[in-house]
Amino acid sequence: MTLRYTYTLFAPVYDIFVERFTHGARQRSLARLGDGPHDEVLLVGVGSGLDLPLLPHGPRYTGIDLTPAMLARAQRRAARLKMDIHFDQGDARCLPYPAAAFDVVVLHLILAVTPHPEQVLQEATRVLHPGGRVLILDKFLRPGQCAPVRRLISPLLGLLATRTNVVFDEVLAQTPDLEVMLDQPALAGDWFRQIILRKTATECLNL
Repeated sequence: MTLRYTYTLFAPVYDIFVERFTHGARQRSLARLGDGPHDEVLLVGVGSGLDLPLLPHGPRYTGIDLTPAMLARAQRRAARLKMDIHFDQGDARCLPYPAAAFDVVVLHLILAVTPHPEQVLQEATRVLHPGGRVLILDKFLRPGQCAPVRRLISPLLGLLATRTNVVFDEVLAQTPDLEVMLDQPALAGDWFRQIILRKTATECLNL
């Protein structure tokens, strides 16, 4: 079952299961948009648009998602909010944007969904301006953490919609142009984490 098909089925009920549980953590993560340059902000895996009401005014926002059914819900939410945001349908593993196009990339509940989180993070880094930031909210394991139940159920959940065995440190190790600015618990103890990464200035030499 592909992610696009799965989330097409989930689209009508997604908010019921996710909105209330993640609202506070999303709000805390997006509050960090005020910490630095944020003229151009990309929301990867924008989904049904649960982040939209929490976004501060000022930046130009772009949202992208793999699933047209989820994007349609995000577009309706943006219309209700009278929000000016551009939406694209596309794959987070191959973003349709030029290098260094954004000041901030938001990855909320996407890295543990995709079967290739390292590719998603690498693409987010590519389109990020040197010195720009990645805001992450997701469920991860720490290196060496046993978590037998999460590891056991992950193959089954991965067939449906998400994974519970992603070790973020292993994903990050494949993108050396990022440094960790913040890594703290966000939800359900230490299972869901709020992470902020910065694209190092050394990348400027390679552009």
